[in-house]
Amino acid sequence: MQLRDALDDYKRTIGHATRFPGERRTVTGRFSGGEGRLVHVDDDGELRDFGYPLTGRTGLVRSRLGLAVGDDVTWLDQVDTRQRYVDDTTLIETVHEADAATVTRHDATVGDAHLTRAAIEVGEDGHANVDPERLSLVAYARFAPDGRDDRVGQLRYGDAVEMYHDAEHDFLASATGFSELRGQLPATFPELLADAPTDLPRARDGDRYEEERLSGEVVVDVPLENGVATVASLLTDRTETTREAARARLDELFETLDSVDALAAAASETTPSVPESAPARESLVADLRVLSLLSAESGLRIAGPDFDPFYATSGGYGYTWFRDDAEISTFLLDADGRLGLGLDDWHARSAAMYVGTQRPDGSWPHRVWPRDGALAPGWANARIEDGPDVDYQADQTGSVIAYLAQARATGVEVAGLDGALVAALAGLDETLAADGRPVVCQNAWEDSAGRFAHTAATFLEAYSELALHGAGLDADALDGGDDADALGADLDAAALPDDLVGHARDQAVRVYEALDDLWVPERGCYALRETPEGAIDDRLDSSTLSLASAHRSFDALAESDSPGEAGAVDDERVDRLVSHVETVVDGLAHESDEISGLIRYEGDGWRQAGQLSEKVWTVSTAWGANACAELAALLDARDDPRADRLAERARELLAHVSPGGSLCEPTSYLPEQFFDDGTPDSATPLGWPHAIRLATVALLEDRERLAAAPVPSED
Repeated sequence: MQLRDALDDYKRTIGHATRFPGERRTVTGRFSGGEGRLVHVDDDGELRDFGYPLTGRTGLVRSRLGLAVGDDVTWLDQVDTRQRYVDDTTLIETVHEADAATVTRHDATVGDAHLTRAAIEVGEDGHANVDPERLSLVAYARFAPDGRDDRVGQLRYGDAVEMYHDAEHDFLASATGFSELRGQLPATFPELLADAPTDLPRARDGDRYEEERLSGEVVVDVPLENGVATVASLLTDRTETTREAARARLDELFETLDSVDALAAAASETTPSVPESAPARESLVADLRVLSLLSAESGLRIAGPDFDPFYATSGGYGYTWFRDDAEISTFLLDADGRLGLGLDDWHARSAAMYVGTQRPDGSWPHRVWPRDGALAPGWANARIEDGPDVDYQADQTGSVIAYLAQARATGVEVAGLDGALVAALAGLDETLAADGRPVVCQNAWEDSAGRFAHTAATFLEAYSELALHGAGLDADALDGGDDADALGADLDAAALPDDLVGHARDQAVRVYEALDDLWVPERGCYALRETPEGAIDDRLDSSTLSLASAHRSFDALAESDSPGEAGAVDDERVDRLVSHVETVVDGLAHESDEISGLIRYEGDGWRQAGQLSEKVWTVSTAWGANACAELAALLDARDDPRADRLAERARELLAHVSPGGSLCEPTSYLPEQFFDDGTPDSATPLGWPHAIRLATVALLEDRERLAAAPVPSED
């Protein structure tokens, strides 16, 4: 998205009840990708690239497809359209019902290439009497190589056009060549300053021929062959791919992917296959597809497609947060272990990148670029900057530790893993206060500071998982010599005890006991936080639902010590957990005529627009389902009858975010938020709730609680 596009959207949406001006929304349409490049096919057919964080290439920023009958062009985004995924793949079928013909499109992203195959049928009922020989496909495309919409040039060939600035060279080509190709001027300064938005493409301006070749915008006319036209774009880096190799690659794609079946086969290779016998299969397929789409080749993921690259109303979404990513990795590891999804490569790539991006002090930065792990723009990098560490999100380090410890236990082998865990343990200790709770830092929602229950939960889980799976860890792994950037260079290895597993166990007990400080008996729940000033903030917050899974990890410590004995969580704490989870899911429940789910926290005013109450969030609703399922498992281990009602509540909440539920879009996507009128908002799809949904299905299935138990017959 370029500034011109943001300003155009601002003009089109200012004053809208549920749209925030200056964004490039993805709440409609579907994505194709899975191997780096990420292309959005909107429900009206517009194509746009969203893969810059994944590949470093900007690509296509605006496009339109049209059907030409002679000199008359009907833009397909102005006709009735329907869209679907083809089977379990990322191949997208979009059908446009124009007056002259039906255009059936199939869009597939294969590596750094995207192909659009358009089959045009005439002569059916409702179509005008049109000579098929007069039909052609028209494509308007604007590329922004190197993220630029200025100082861009074109090189033109018989069947392709190349747009370039410096390193990034983008190609647009057709299997049948171009019968016409012309450049297009970007929106001019007078157009940008005008009150009305600018409709593109325009008619050719014969007086500005040279300038037409000095932009990334083109309009091409593509002839049909047997009623079919195929257009492809390819994003390249000139230091890696020569011009000749790029054009040869396009020729190869046109030759090998010359049918819908071939496109479907290529698209099916970008996502894991799900066994036909898998429970809630439609949900699992959608979750794995989304998480594939959001992944870079490195294994790191963006939180969601970046709908707000200019930070108009948010801090952006096209980055890797270690909280989100590590939680997703943990959910995937758990679901794979229960359902056998064959994700070993995913687990190893995630572990390798976490090890590679760890800081010398054992922590992880706020957010990074997923393509290579380089530091990305952020506002919570206090442990890199001078000064106090308040603007640091300590829960991120806790989440990464929990994943790495579990991955190690399942046999994931990554160079440097043990050293990373030892350094992380030392780093975690540095941010644990003397009273057994984490120090003042930022929260998971990144909108306040304090000593949070959620942060404490991630510490409890991290220490517990290290105690469970840390056998063989040795502080000597921190010896980095004289290298100031070496792992552990900012840590005192001598301060660590010889028995790291025992130390992690002791720290877990300290956090477990310190959580009593946050218990609010009047509300029957744990507080959201202790404020920096020392006051207790007892609002309900969905992030505190993480206490359920953290206590299951802690509970397993007793089993590891004395198999067969009762868990480490005492009876009073079990009662408090039941009260807490039920209080939070009931207190945050929100229902309108269109939707039902959980709000994020009491008093959440973000992105309300004209709505006078908090919005429902899919991650909060999915978190509620998972917490109820985790707590039901904890209760099942004690033969506690309350497990039945927690499992039932888990299924109810899971239904809201499952296919057919009010929070799951017909696209199969889970947007981050919803307005009460059912309008989805913000990042879509958001990876975190998809991973939570996947793990919750796996956990309930594993505990034989995915389906409600039959009611006994009175006979």
